[in-house]
Amino acid sequence: MTAGDMDKVEVFDAGSKGRGLKTKQEFWSGDVIFAEPAYAAVVFDNLTYHVCHGCFKKQAKLQRCMQCKFAHYCDRTCQKAAWTEHKSECSAIRNYGKAPNESIRLASRILWRMRRDGALVPEDRLVSIEDLQDHLDDLNEDERKQLNLDVEVFQRYWQPKAQELSTETMSHIFGVINCNGFTISDQRGLQAVGVGLFTNLCLVNHDCWPNCTVILNNGKIELRAVAPIKVGEELMVSYVDFLSLSAERRKSLKEQYYFDCSCEHCQKGMKDDLMQAVKEEDGKKPPEETVTGVIEFSKTTLEKVEKERQEGVWANVVKLCRACLKKQEPVLADTNLYKLKILSLVSEVLSYLQQFEEAADYAKQMVEGYQKLYHHNNAQLGMALMRAGVTHWHAGRIEPGHAMICQAYGIILVTHGPTHPISKDLEAMRCQTEMELRMFKENEFIYYQMREAALKNQKMQVMGEPAGNYIKELFHRRK
Repeated sequence: MTAGDMDKVEVFDAGSKGRGLKTKQEFWSGDVIFAEPAYAAVVFDNLTYHVCHGCFKKQAKLQRCMQCKFAHYCDRTCQKAAWTEHKSECSAIRNYGKAPNESIRLASRILWRMRRDGALVPEDRLVSIEDLQDHLDDLNEDERKQLNLDVEVFQRYWQPKAQELSTETMSHIFGVINCNGFTISDQRGLQAVGVGLFTNLCLVNHDCWPNCTVILNNGKIELRAVAPIKVGEELMVSYVDFLSLSAERRKSLKEQYYFDCSCEHCQKGMKDDLMQAVKEEDGKKPPEETVTGVIEFSKTTLEKVEKERQEGVWANVVKLCRACLKKQEPVLADTNLYKLKILSLVSEVLSYLQQFEEAADYAKQMVEGYQKLYHHNNAQLGMALMRAGVTHWHAGRIEPGHAMICQAYGIILVTHGPTHPISKDLEAMRCQTEMELRMFKENEFIYYQMREAALKNQKMQVMGEPAGNYIKELFHRRK
């Protein structure tokens, strides 16, 4: 990031929201407003041995640091590049005897970085760590207990240097992490693998229907416009996934980020009617008790499905979802959130089980519902269209599959940019399906013969084992 990147924006008083960022020039959909490397970042505790601690790529084989035996890297190049950040950590882990949790590791890296940088704030950083909001006064009893515990462990981990830090300083750093920790994704942007702090990003406020999105690309976050933005307009991102009722989003934002959302979509409950929609026949809705019964059945099914997912019993997941959809079909509209959840689950699992025909039917219903709810340049919509397009391709439905992949590519170009690995994957898929579509239209019989032969060496891959942990929220909160 250069100082010039930040010349496009300025900090301003956003009233009840505190500080915010607004533009000093116009932007169009897909423009990068600024890019920013992490001030500090760490790998999640449960992925220590599976993700490089330098570049955050998932690798089958990693080389560990021979001194602390904790940090793992792709190779010597990654290890050497990460040594400045790891040097103090390496010594602390050896002295402490083990690596502490991710929050304490991140707090330590932040404080070591602050010491290296000194008191001066570089031109490319709009705010100092000391000036970031920590919301310590808003913590509930359990959160305060966890913070005090983290401070105690931190003091032992940092001995004897911790004596130089006040309790207020340590508490402030943990508070900043608690409400500003950004989710770090793997190289393809599909799985959360770590948490980091990006100081300039911390100044961007929330809106449920934002004009920007944030993506991690090549080690930096990029703030990208998803709609035209005028000079002087505030830059906004969504801290939570949009697919929840406005009351539920507001509740989540209040609990996680300590503010009351006053965006237009929350104030007016926009799209809540679609998210709760039921089917109508001749202008008549199903009886209220029928709707309530189906909703309760859906909730129970989702609980059962989660248990089966944890155990990897995919056949039972499909069975439960089919039974639930049978109950939902005559009652709930295709935009109803409970129906969309089941459609998403069953289409993904059926794709994994290579039952592509049925998976494609459900995926089509799902993306048609999403398109009525999400912003047209929403990354989650783009990813859903990509998965649905691949499923249709596997099912031999080349025309709708190609159309979905093209739609996905158009969205992902805006949200991720042309250099992101997902964009490159989609471009390859788009070219492949476009070529196959031409062949299909010229001679359908020959196309299917060639397709059958080519499938033994096909490049396009179905999604891996259903994980259910696709990134839907920008900021990471300890569970």
